[in-house]
Amino acid sequence: MTMLHPTPQSYRPTTYQPPTTPPVVTVRPPSSPPAPAKRKRVSEAEYWEKYYDYVGPNDHQYEWNNGYLEEKPMPDKVSFWMYKWFFKLLDSFLEVWPQADIIGLEMGFRLVLPHKTVIRKPDLGVVLNSNPVPLGRRHQSYHGIFDICLESLSYSSPSEIKRDTVTKKLEYAQAGVKEYYILDARDEGEETAFYQLTPGGVYVPIPPTSEGLIGSKVLPGFQFRWADLQRQPTLTEMSDDPAYQAFALPALQAERRARQAEREARLLAEAQVQAEREARRQEVEVRLLAEALAHAEREARRQEAEARQLAVAEAQAEREARMALERRVQQLLAERARQQSSP
Repeated sequence: MTMLHPTPQSYRPTTYQPPTTPPVVTVRPPSSPPAPAKRKRVSEAEYWEKYYDYVGPNDHQYEWNNGYLEEKPMPDKVSFWMYKWFFKLLDSFLEVWPQADIIGLEMGFRLVLPHKTVIRKPDLGVVLNSNPVPLGRRHQSYHGIFDICLESLSYSSPSEIKRDTVTKKLEYAQAGVKEYYILDARDEGEETAFYQLTPGGVYVPIPPTSEGLIGSKVLPGFQFRWADLQRQPTLTEMSDDPAYQAFALPALQAERRARQAEREARLLAEAQVQAEREARRQEVEVRLLAEALAHAEREARRQEAEARQLAVAEAQAEREARMALERRVQQLLAERARQQSSP
């Protein structure tokens, strides 16, 4: 297996100039796996060659601290559960807002600090898309400085606690890691902490909101409840939580939105069908009303014509009666005149 590792000249404390041709270090499993003491002194070249990929009998790995090996303790079950919950949450966020790469496979990176050089393997590392050194798809170590580092606290001894809470905190700050998270899976979680780097190169705690939410400045929009680190709700549960709805379980959210859109479309279609039915019903009523009005108008005209005809007939009859009466009067007057003139 061939790995690309950076050379000391390729690194700076806070800036990075990638080499023209990265050196190639061939990692060969030793014929008899080394079992170094926790503080065995080895050169950096020997570390890259023999110990960077080495997995010990208890699945432990090694970091390199300025010429000395440091065993990286294995987590217990509750630490793994907390780490797994946080990793899934962050991965879900980056699936919705793909603004960074995330790595959690014991990938190491080299830190050139003011007074020493170290190689650390954070339990989780985040590299922003805007980072000048992208995360190489085939590289087995990171050649830049992570934007976020997370350590799952090793608490089997005071020295291990100090390494995560003091030593690495100082190293990551000096190297320019913008945010540093420590997850303490013990019941009291007293060492759990979330730091952001000030312009002066010092870590200060990220203040929680009034709702107990921790929000990342490096990943705007990524937030979580401090209390949920212990409670560890499922993504399905979080998809109904306003604090996580924007990114928890995006597939489920999309499915819910699709179902909601389908319901709304169905309701709209049913409303349109109902409106069309109502429009047709009203159209029929209007047509029937128009027909009734037309019939009434025809009937009124008919009755008006009949009334007019009747009035004409009555007037004609009245004229005829008057004329007959006048003729009768004339006849009577003529007959009387004849009678008066007869001897």
